[in-house]
Amino acid sequence: MTVVRSIVLFVLAAIAEIGGAWLVWQGVREHRGWAWIGAGVIALGVYGFVATLQPDAHFGRILAAYGGVFVAGSLLWGMALDGFRPDRWDVLGAAICLVGVAIIMYAPRPA
Repeated sequence: MTVVRSIVLFVLAAIAEIGGAWLVWQGVREHRGWAWIGAGVIALGVYGFVATLQPDAHFGRILAAYGGVFVAGSLLWGMALDGFRPDRWDVLGAAICLVGVAIIMYAPRPA
C-alpha cells in the first residue's frame, strides 16, 4: 500500500507542479494575465506541500525520484494540452527516467 500511496502522491505533485508552471507560462508567454499567473503560483505551492506527504523521510531521495516523474509528466502534459507529439527518443528518455524513479524509490533497502 505504501508504494501505491507514493505513486499517487507523485502523480498529484506532477499535476500541481507542471500545471502551475503551465499556468504561469500561459499568463506570461500567452498574455493571459495575472489571474493565470496567480493560479500557477498557488498550484506550485500545492506541489511543495504534496511532496512533503511522501512516506519516505529523505528530501533528497524524494526530489531526485520526482525529477523522473516530472520528465514523463511534462511530455504527457504537452501532449494533452499543447498538441506536442513526442518522438521515440522522448518516449525512451521518459521511460529511462521512470525506471530511475522505481530504483530510487522502491528498491529494497536494509532497515
